[in-house]
Formats: sequence, C-alpha cells, structure tokens
Amino acid sequence: MPAAMLPYACMLVLLGAGTREVTGEVRGGHLRWEPPCQPPTPEGMRITAVLPPRLDGPWISTGCEVRPGPEFLTRSYTFYPNRLFRAYQFYYGDASCQQPTHSLLIKGKVRLRRASWVTRGATEADYHLHKVGIAFHSHRALLDVIRHLNQTQAIQDCMGRLPPAQAWLPGALYELLSTRTQGDCMVALGFSMHELSLVRVQRSLQPQPRAAPQLVEELYLGDVHTTWAERHYYRPTGYQRPLQSALHHARPCPACQLIARADERHPPVLPAPVALPLRLGGRWASAGCEARPAVLFLTRLFTFHGAGRSWEGYYRHFSDPACRRPTFTVFAAGRYSRGTPSARVHGATELVFEVTRAHVTPMDQVTAAMLNLSEPSSCGGPGAWSVGAERDVTVTNGCLPLGIRLPHVEYELFKMEQDPRGQSLLFIGQRPTDGSSPDTPEKRPTSYQAPLVLCTGQAGAAPRSLQPRGGGPCPPDIPLALLLLLPELAFLQWP
Repeated sequence: MPAAMLPYACMLVLLGAGTREVTGEVRGGHLRWEPPCQPPTPEGMRITAVLPPRLDGPWISTGCEVRPGPEFLTRSYTFYPNRLFRAYQFYYGDASCQQPTHSLLIKGKVRLRRASWVTRGATEADYHLHKVGIAFHSHRALLDVIRHLNQTQAIQDCMGRLPPAQAWLPGALYELLSTRTQGDCMVALGFSMHELSLVRVQRSLQPQPRAAPQLVEELYLGDVHTTWAERHYYRPTGYQRPLQSALHHARPCPACQLIARADERHPPVLPAPVALPLRLGGRWASAGCEARPAVLFLTRLFTFHGAGRSWEGYYRHFSDPACRRPTFTVFAAGRYSRGTPSARVHGATELVFEVTRAHVTPMDQVTAAMLNLSEPSSCGGPGAWSVGAERDVTVTNGCLPLGIRLPHVEYELFKMEQDPRGQSLLFIGQRPTDGSSPDTPEKRPTSYQAPLVLCTGQAGAAPRSLQPRGGGPCPPDIPLALLLLLPELAFLQWP
C-alpha cells in the first residue's frame, strides 16, 4: 500500500483531522457523498501552524520511534533563545525501546531562514554542530558499532575516538565530533542532523473527557532517507514522526516524563506497549493531514475484508499542508496474502498486497485539464474528464499521466498497537524516499508511516459506492507538466 510523491510542485495535502465524513449518494458519475467513517479528531478541533516557528523549549518523543534499518530510538531536544540547542538521541536493541544500546549527545546552533519553496508550510533552517558524543550502555553495543566501522573506510577517523573494547565504561561519554579537533566519523555511523534543515510547528486544542481542552504543541522535523547510504547527503522534503512539547503534550503519555528526564548516562526505558494481534477487519483512517517527501499531502482511508482477504483504499491528495484544497482522489482495490511474522522487525507482520483495480477522480480544474490532454488509451479510455467525476482506469492498465500501473504487487510491513487512550492504531510500511516501489522482498519496508486509526463504530466494510468529495485549485504558478506525479500507493510509479 503505498506512498506517493510529487516532484517539485503541486503540493498535495489532506487533513483527515479536519475532514468531515457524511453520507450521500453518487448520481451521474459525480460524487455526492463520503464514507461514514468518523474522523479520529473531533471536527471542531483547530490546528494552527506557528509562523515563524518558535523552537524555544524542550521537545520529546511520545513513544518508541522506528527508523529505516530498522533503528529504534527516542529523542529529547531542547532549543534555547540564543539559537543553541542540545539534543539527545537514545537508541535501543528492541522495538519497544526497553533495551538501551547507546545514546548520542548533540550540541550545536540552528538558525531559521525562510519559508520553504519546496515543502509548503515548512521553514528552512541552517544548523552547525559543535559537539557529538556517544555513550554505550552495554559491551555488546560497543562491539556492534566497532563491527560496523570495520566495514567502512572511515575506520581510522573513528577508532581513535572510541575506547578499546576491554576498557569501556558504562555511561562514559566519548567524543565523536568536536570543533576543537579534526576528523569526523559521523558518515560512517550513518548519523546526520539534516532533520534540522526543515521545521514546522503546530498547535491544537485537544478535547479531554470531562475536562477543558488541552493545548498540544508539535514539532515536525525533516524526514530521514530510507536508504542508509543516502542519509548524509539527503535534504528533507517531508517530515518524520513529530516531537511534542514537554510542557504541552497529549495526555495520557506514559513515556513523556521518562524521556524528558533522561540524559546520555540515564536513557529512558519505556513501558511495554499494548501489542495487538494483526486483525485487518474494519475501516481505518488517517489521524490527520499527512506530509510525504517530494511535496505530497494526503489522507488515507482503508477497508479490509478479513474473510476474503480483499482491501479497498482511498488516497485523497491536496494542494496545501492543511488538506483543505483537494486535487484528486485515487480509489484502489485488490487482495492481500496471509501474514507471517517479520524476522527483521520484531512485532511486525509481513504481507504481500496485490493492486488489481483503480479509479481516479479529479477534484480541481487543473488536474481534469491535464488528464484531458493525455492519450485516450493511457488513462481510462475515451471520454472527457470533469471535476468530481470518477472514472475506472483499470481497463487501460492504470493511468500513465499519473504514473499508475496495473496490476501491481507490493511487499508490505504491518503492525497494530493500542495507544494510552485505548485507541487501536494500524502502522503500514514507510514508502521509499526515492519514490520507488517495494515490489521485491528485498525492498520490503523496515519502518512505518503515520498510524491509521480504527473508525469508531465500524466493524465491517463499507459499500464501494462511498467515496470522498471535495475540490480546490492547484496554485496557478505551477506548470501542468509538473503534475506528472507518483501518487500514494507505490503501485503509482513514474511512467
């Protein structure tokens, strides 16, 4: 299931949190109604972007994060009024963040520059590292790092900075980078702080049961490349899982206080999450507007039919980071295999998804015009495209102008959890940063996208005729040629 990207341009956005689902009907091929899936965030909740972003203060992970590799970590960043920052990254050997291996202490300076020309709603920033130190929490962790360095060409730069295997001290800080000395072994370790080059801050008021609404502040930093070798060179165009203000975070949050109080010598050990068996029945929706690399904004809505192992999905694309101006919708459907436990990512399940059907609905005049300029045999057969009218592109084996190719197979990674409020979450594998598809077992994801939330009151599938509606123009300064994109399923590939 898939990811989508948009080169340089029409920034497509979806805000599940602010999108209403109502009932209606389809007449004359035009959309008249939406699936009756309750959005996970109440309709009245307002999300506000803070421009320019205010970074001052402590920001923390709210749970165990998974990066491609896989890597398991938690983060605690503090920004000061003089632009200096101190960041902790705590790494673990397990997917629950209960077995610390090593911690990084990063100090430096960050300067906000200007609104991003590439990722709408984000701010570009420059940063400079003053110091990076590493503390090992087990002898095995040190040996694992040394073993990795032995496979790189930077072994000499790094080995002089690490202790001999027999002389290490638990919790002792060893300097990997400093402005006082030459040499840098950060590349060999796969470490980069390029996430600081793209910043977005959001505020929202989240309702509380039998209490006043609660202020939540989130800090979105740039995404990390899914290919290890590209991390040091990649400049983010999307975001990773947001940090939340240590003072204004969602509650309950069992991990928050542990992470906020931790340091390089005392890494947080998180409480075990409530793991759920993978049962793909029901309907799942995005918890909010999702941003992807290469300037893509969208929301997702999936229905899984457990008995026949079939699935349906709606990928709603937008042109703004608030997901208020729809550009087009893709409906996709197919079948999935019986799951098997993952050997690489503990607690995850590996599946194979087949995409056999697809429908496209242009939601603005620009997209409709672009599709009308395409060859009739390349996208949906003869006939004119119009805003709000869905067309079946299965008969043409997809839609080349949008990069959709059918049939298509993907090797997926799934996981289910329960959050502290008892809400069921579904994690689906992260899409490759370069826009390629996980169409071989070797390209199967090792990390996750933003979680989907189980629709309240939904235990079964919804009728196929239900579909999202909406509309809105793409920014007028974007050329039509730049609307050739790689949409959200990885089966949506470049022609």
